[in-house]
Amino acid sequence: MKAGYIILAIVLITLQLPTHAKPQQTNHQDFIVLGAGCFWGVEKRFAALPGVTDAISGYADGRGFKATYRNITKAKHKYNPDNFAEVVKVSFNRNQISLETILKAFYEMHNPTLVNRQGNDIGTQYRSTILYHSQAQLDAAKKVTDEYQVLLTRAGYPQIATKIKKLNQFYPAESYHQDYLVKNPNGYCPDHATGVKFKGYSETQVVDNTALLKGKQIVVIDAQGYCPYCEKFKKEVANDYQGSIPMNFRTAAQLDGLSIESPTWATPTILFLENGKEVFGRQGFLSKQEFYPLLGAFKLGKGEAFNVAFNKGTDNRFCKQYEIFKNTPDGVFIDKLSGAVLFDTKDRFNSETGWLSFTQPVEGAVYEKPDNSYGMRRTEIRSTSSDIHLGHVFDDGPNGSLRYCINATVLEFVAR
Repeated sequence: MKAGYIILAIVLITLQLPTHAKPQQTNHQDFIVLGAGCFWGVEKRFAALPGVTDAISGYADGRGFKATYRNITKAKHKYNPDNFAEVVKVSFNRNQISLETILKAFYEMHNPTLVNRQGNDIGTQYRSTILYHSQAQLDAAKKVTDEYQVLLTRAGYPQIATKIKKLNQFYPAESYHQDYLVKNPNGYCPDHATGVKFKGYSETQVVDNTALLKGKQIVVIDAQGYCPYCEKFKKEVANDYQGSIPMNFRTAAQLDGLSIESPTWATPTILFLENGKEVFGRQGFLSKQEFYPLLGAFKLGKGEAFNVAFNKGTDNRFCKQYEIFKNTPDGVFIDKLSGAVLFDTKDRFNSETGWLSFTQPVEGAVYEKPDNSYGMRRTEIRSTSSDIHLGHVFDDGPNGSLRYCINATVLEFVAR
């Protein structure tokens, strides 16, 4: 009997001992489906957010036909309210990024007051939409939307047109749409942001534009996030530009005090300003061959210098600029547009021809092209940096050297 009590006591004690089994781990992964215009750029921007584990381009909130890119872009569906929207399924770790942060990023990356369009992309497939799958997501969407409406109203924008609906079905887009801008770094990636920011989240840096109100200025509208065409413009044009007209980079939200007529949603957009007012602008990427003729028209006008630079013209003999430059002190002559150094006074000599003459250019500053115009065989000299016409090279220089015969009107002088 005593042994029976002992066994019973052991059993009871065992039942009360704490277990040390591994606790079940909580799944912190979640997702939400968002539409903010062309899904290429939207996918790229969400994928760059810390805490976002995946971003998949796709279609949602449509009915009546199969969800494919070819179908949603047909003319008959352009204004069809039952058309599928271009969306991105954003998967994220709730321990690393909150849904509210994602929704704030969503509103800041496009213009939610537009109906069925973002920039030049027009059609019901480009509508602004939040597609939730839980009550908590709906509550968060309403809260962030209300907060952003207050900020937009203060900035003079109308009501938010974003559709907030429950997600029915998400259809992944075709494989070539996935990671499109990773596979096509020069692809279409416009910035449609209003520039209105959530305070404390990513508030726009205040920029002083006072200096841009004086004289001629170049303003490049840059993207707030990654923009492959912006980076390409910097690499091919801006990084080497040393011209006397300052080149300034701003986002669309940093143009206060300037008189701008061009749309500012496309990046890059290159604006040419005088005394704070736009003279003209160009949307989209500009190559070196496209940028410098525009800069030439802005800086040189349509006179003699422009004709020399872009129409292979020739200065008048003993022109005013030649008389100024023929006896300058020690220094260098630079490309009037790009600012690149072309010729050095130590290589200058008086050929008595009425044009500036040099025995050689600065290494790598110019290149040669055959010129058979006017029934003559000559060798043209062009600027490597801006590709403008400079003059010709002949073999009748002093002591058997070459003579670089250069037009003065396309040069500027910088004393050493």
